[in-house]
Amino acid sequence: MPNKNKSMNIHLWLPQMFSFNGGIQIYSAFLFQALQNLYPDSRYEVFIKHEVETLPSITYLPQTRFHFTGGLPLKIRTPLFAAQIIGNSLIKKPDLVLATHLNFAIASLILKRLLGIPYWVVAHGIEAWNIKNRYLQTALMEADLILAVSSYTRDRLLKEQNLDPKKVTVLPNTFDAHRFQPAPKPAYLLAKHSLKPTQPVILTVARLSAGEQYKGYDRVLQAIPQIRQSIPDVHYVIVGEGSDRTRIEELIAELNLQDCVTLAGFVPDEKLCDYYNLCDVFAMPSQGEGFGIVYLEALACGKAVLGGNQDGAIDALCHGKLGVLVNPDDVQAIAQNLTQIIIKKHPNSLIYQPDSLRRLVIDTFGFEAFQSTLYQVFQTSHLYSPNISKI
Repeated sequence: MPNKNKSMNIHLWLPQMFSFNGGIQIYSAFLFQALQNLYPDSRYEVFIKHEVETLPSITYLPQTRFHFTGGLPLKIRTPLFAAQIIGNSLIKKPDLVLATHLNFAIASLILKRLLGIPYWVVAHGIEAWNIKNRYLQTALMEADLILAVSSYTRDRLLKEQNLDPKKVTVLPNTFDAHRFQPAPKPAYLLAKHSLKPTQPVILTVARLSAGEQYKGYDRVLQAIPQIRQSIPDVHYVIVGEGSDRTRIEELIAELNLQDCVTLAGFVPDEKLCDYYNLCDVFAMPSQGEGFGIVYLEALACGKAVLGGNQDGAIDALCHGKLGVLVNPDDVQAIAQNLTQIIIKKHPNSLIYQPDSLRRLVIDTFGFEAFQSTLYQVFQTSHLYSPNISKI
């Protein structure tokens, strides 16, 4: 599949790639790895705004050069990062600038107007919706390509920004299938959280940020009393830390759920798979996800998954084929569906077939599928025009 003789000079502009496992960072890392697999003869200049060094967790080609501004004071980091990426591009004139955050699109536009350098940008989720900044709107309008992580994000962009549909394509999120695999409930976590092996566990993995309350964990909490009427020993575990924790603790106390809810806090990457395998159902009925990599990780562990029917979870769960989609504002529907899932009465029988779930999510969203889609994007892009002398 890869064209080994294709040589390009590509500049990648990333917020982060090594140090933080958020959705944009994970996407950036996989995009970088796929590019280097597909075009190993190309030259890569990688500019990372919020980091200071590489880490061995991500391999790279010897001709790759990294540039970091994470060591700069935060208040001056943005202008100096902008000066760095624009200055380097003016000198080295890349064939393509690929930015994994929309906030970098304005700098890309400046380069295009000065030197005609094409640029692609990635649209993830809430940062791509309801954009009012006219400079960013212009930068999106003049982008050579926008890679949306889901059809939901693409559709919102097209509707809100009146973009050319041919310039907005979908390159879905992917995940590490080797890291997330089915396994028995870990004994050490059962002991740590005082759970019985047969006790039904609902899990959510999300940042508890006051600015990201759309994740839906509060709706699951509100549904727990109704679920307990049918499943008295149900337990809800929330993995994640953030500024919304105090509000969640108050809601738990208000609902008198202290005995059946565990706030596990921050969990390191190497233990995250264990928490997926601890649960019987993964639930995140969000209404603001651009995609939701956590859904893929839970599915790869063979778990039944419940998501919201108003955001990118629709893509991640393949319109309900791979899981259960509910109205994220309907607490009763959340409770009813979670109860059905746990007592194995839900009509979607696929959610009770862990091996099939894992195979389907890998086939649909695994790294090979991601890399293949990226290859097709390059094949159909203007970068393959014979008028581009460097290629």
